[in-house]
Amino acid sequence: MLPTLFLERMQALLGAEYPAFLAAYDRPRNVGLRLNPLKTGTPPVLSQFGLTPVPWAENGFYYDDTTRPGLSAYHEAGLYYLQEPSAMAPAGLLDVRPGMRVLDLCAAPGGKTTQLAAALQGQGLLVCNEINPKRAKILARNVERLAVANALVLNEHPQRLAERFPGFFDRILVDAPCSGEGMFRKEEAAVTDWSPETVDMCARRQLEILRCAAGMLAPGGRLVYSTCTFAPQENEGTVSRFLAETPDFSVAAAEAPWFAPGRPDWVENPAPGMERTFRLWPHKLSGEGHYAAVLEKTVDSAVEREMTRPPKGRKNSARGGQGSGRPTGAEAALTEFRQETGAALPEGRLLEFGQNLLLVPDGMPELHGLKVLRAGLELGQVLKNRFEPAHAWALWLKTARSVADFPADSPEIAAYLRGQTLSGPQTGWTLVTVDGLSLGWAKGSGGILKNHFPKALRRLA
Repeated sequence: MLPTLFLERMQALLGAEYPAFLAAYDRPRNVGLRLNPLKTGTPPVLSQFGLTPVPWAENGFYYDDTTRPGLSAYHEAGLYYLQEPSAMAPAGLLDVRPGMRVLDLCAAPGGKTTQLAAALQGQGLLVCNEINPKRAKILARNVERLAVANALVLNEHPQRLAERFPGFFDRILVDAPCSGEGMFRKEEAAVTDWSPETVDMCARRQLEILRCAAGMLAPGGRLVYSTCTFAPQENEGTVSRFLAETPDFSVAAAEAPWFAPGRPDWVENPAPGMERTFRLWPHKLSGEGHYAAVLEKTVDSAVEREMTRPPKGRKNSARGGQGSGRPTGAEAALTEFRQETGAALPEGRLLEFGQNLLLVPDGMPELHGLKVLRAGLELGQVLKNRFEPAHAWALWLKTARSVADFPADSPEIAAYLRGQTLSGPQTGWTLVTVDGLSLGWAKGSGGILKNHFPKALRRLA
């Protein structure tokens, strides 16, 4: 049962279009997945999922809901991310290109983050932040699963980031917390939690987040503001209030012929260009309700782009490995492991935190004082003078010297995901793959492959 006040408002706004809007709630919802080009450019045949393209999303597809691709080993291998089709739109509007510095300010659970990572193609820096600690952990897990090596995952308040990163980013995505009206078909909690007071509260919070984002964008940069709600107060209203107080921002011209225009006539004092923002309606396309506004910052802004410097009197607690002089014990162990396995590394520099080794992009900012959940690619740790490779590195790898490959529907893959040992002639550290896609580590000896798939990820059946 949809909230009465919500229905009354939508009927008043939509007029003759309202019956078609209401009828959309009686249709099955659309489900989608987005293929991960960081994993492979030639994915296995996925005809079993009944895929058809999402027109506004590169690598986006609708799938047959009865096929349940989330249960496939391909999902654990990071071949795709299950994502509502309309939710694929904002990241595409951001126009991210390789080498940029990009911020996803409200990033959990990670669908848009991993979409931005795909656009970066492993080049540049992706900072993804989530203020809720539990959701931030989910975000970090998805960044790992989709083999993203150039991301910094943070659990911070946007205001702290604004103080730390003035004028730092080329692109910023603000997928703002909202009243969730566009998700009424998908999530029962969105219906039960809705109220006019929630809409008011969200609109205030959205403006605060946009204010934080504004100072972090470089002159000439692009910011996409998005919600999954129909409420004009949270959409054209929030953007208009932001533009009224931030004159160095304006609505950019962006092409998106699949979407309806924004409605300046639905809010008081609309800012110029609201008709160039976008509304995604469930009765006009195959997806849920969304809103997006593409904003640009003028080049003559007073905010200068500069990288955040370490505080005076402090040194980075991490030690650089590549080109930093004599190798540490951990680096020597890593070199020996690579010689044994032939495991490749992405571009970047080594950082050593205690027993852990990371590889981070060269543009990684100073981390001191930040709540960091992930930084770059976790390589592994040194335990009693031996190197133990991380699961994240296995997922990033395309191949290794020793590989055990099995079909997705094989009993071996099912056993591996349950944490069981496998049989095989391989010796030493071995990359377990599913139809050629890296899935995790095993260690072979005497015809047995000892399972190193993380215990927290293992399936019960």
